[in-house]
Amino acid sequence: MHIADGVLSLTVALATTAGAVGVLAYSIKGVKEEDIPKISLLTGAFFVSSLINIPIGPTSVHPLLGGFLGLVLGRRAPLGIFIGLLLQAVLFQHGGITTLGANTLLMSLPALLIYWLSPLGRGMPMFAKGFSAGFLAIGSGVLLLVVFLLLSDARYGEGAFSVIRMVMMAYLPLALLEGVLTGFAVKHLYAMRPTLLTEVIQKEHEP
Repeated sequence: MHIADGVLSLTVALATTAGAVGVLAYSIKGVKEEDIPKISLLTGAFFVSSLINIPIGPTSVHPLLGGFLGLVLGRRAPLGIFIGLLLQAVLFQHGGITTLGANTLLMSLPALLIYWLSPLGRGMPMFAKGFSAGFLAIGSGVLLLVVFLLLSDARYGEGAFSVIRMVMMAYLPLALLEGVLTGFAVKHLYAMRPTLLTEVIQKEHEP
């Protein structure tokens, strides 16, 4: 879901950059020293997984881990996502510098959405919570991508084989796959190290 340089209009690029700054300010506020190892670990996982990509028009299809990051890092997820995206853009030209703000929002807002909605899943089995998080993160990210593309150029949505149609079709099976993988990952992580999950989930499943 990385947007390359030159894809977005100048107005959208500037607006998303400003939005990303606000999201990062929210994410970094109140970070504690004990949060840093967990953020670093998940940043590395996001960095590696997002390098596996299949280009589709102005974007690409790849694992996002948005749901997993939202459940494990909570409000700190955007911080790890931004660092991973910045390193990918600088080291591998994966994504873009001018679209760094847009890409940060594309992946950070779904992760935050999962974090904010986590209390609504109270009582759900851990696998179901993880599956829902992984699927919803992909779905909401794709919707944001569609909005950014249409605001930049309406031609992205024109025709039966438009870029937007191709992106949506490509991400549907990935959403299902990421839902399953996130479900197993969250279930296994909670069984092995429940302290790594967000406080919302820890309190929810305390005896």
